[in-house]
Amino acid sequence: MGAQSKILIMCGLNNDQNFDQVWINNKIKEISQQVSDMNNEQKLFWLWKAITFIDLTALNENETLESIQNLCLKAIKPIDVGDAMKSSSSPPEPLHPAGICIYNERVQDVMDCLENHDARQYISVVTVAGDFPSGKSLFNVRLQQVVDAVKLEVDEIDVVIDRSLVMTHDWDELLNQLSKMKQACENKLMKTILSVGDLPSLNHVYKTSMVAMAAGSNFIKTSTGKELINATLPVGIVMCKAIKDYKKLTGKKVGLKPAGGIKTSVEALEWMLLVKQELGEEWLNKESFRLGASSLLDNIIKTITELSHN
Repeated sequence: MGAQSKILIMCGLNNDQNFDQVWINNKIKEISQQVSDMNNEQKLFWLWKAITFIDLTALNENETLESIQNLCLKAIKPIDVGDAMKSSSSPPEPLHPAGICIYNERVQDVMDCLENHDARQYISVVTVAGDFPSGKSLFNVRLQQVVDAVKLEVDEIDVVIDRSLVMTHDWDELLNQLSKMKQACENKLMKTILSVGDLPSLNHVYKTSMVAMAAGSNFIKTSTGKELINATLPVGIVMCKAIKDYKKLTGKKVGLKPAGGIKTSVEALEWMLLVKQELGEEWLNKESFRLGASSLLDNIIKTITELSHN
């Protein structure tokens, strides 16, 4: 029996977790209230940090060279700090999103723009693979997409799982597939998309999280952003529990990336507070926490500007 299979047995995949929905709902109410009770300075402090956690995403089929270049310029200089700062809360330096996430076809456009502005070294280039967003193709096809992404010299690859393996509880095959994807990633960071909105229950979310981490994923990610239901706080609580349990079992620290439907500053603050409470402040850095979003940055900048002038 391999080490990974032993980990899965230790994780108790044959046993259901008991997730108390009342406790989860109360936890969410508590987090929402704490965000509401923050003063302006506290909100500014956390929103500056939130910018540095964002994987700025452009995963529409109609992206153009111009739209990609504009996205890169936004990442390079997301806000005029001088105009926004009229408070004692200082932004982190340098101030920029953690990464830019695009399809393979747009990777070179992003790299060229970042290199032309001497920004390639501090903004990660992220792409998606594994038959994003459906995960339904034959595994060899999905695996080849990972290999192709590595050849493009991206920094990070977000892979999507085959949901059917979760539905049939074929944890061994899911582990096998994700392990091969991780191996194909070579030295690139791999984030595994669980597509939580397509999973039947919180128990399935927990078990899928465990399998993804046992396969070597550097991050577990909620969603593709294309599902009807994407990142929600109840799922976040369950994924945080899985991350904590996995660290206790193995000593390995795995990151969390909520993605899909996170559009407002309040939502960003709630996710950061959730991570702080459930995992600890040591997770609140771009090596362990990301926010996958397309419009969130604009809303955060708008909120920072408003708070700074109050």
